[in-house]
Amino acid sequence: MSETCDLTSKKCKPCEGGVAPLTRAEAGQLLKQTPEWAISDDGIRITRKWTVKNFVAAMEFFNKATEVAEKEGHHPDFHLVGYRNVTVELWTHAIGGLSENDFIVAAKIDQLPIKLRSA
Repeated sequence: MSETCDLTSKKCKPCEGGVAPLTRAEAGQLLKQTPEWAISDDGIRITRKWTVKNFVAAMEFFNKATEVAEKEGHHPDFHLVGYRNVTVELWTHAIGGLSENDFIVAAKIDQLPIKLRSA
């Protein structure tokens, strides 16, 4: 089983706060399993960007990602700029930083089909 499969086989755990966010080193280890994502400069969020085929492709992707988020009970921030520039941002709001939940959802989002803009 690959490391990414390990994350995709996990389920998010409810987080109501009271736990420390991941350190930059811990987040860096999990980032190896979601290499298309980037940790923000402040170490609080992970982000991934795509350029999709068109507006409809963006909305289809967001709808699929919404289903993942609802199943996991862990919700990303979605951004759409210029009708085809899609960004997904994850962080654990209750702790003001990153948790394993963010990487679980990122790995599951990475498995979703997405209609990318052709080069």
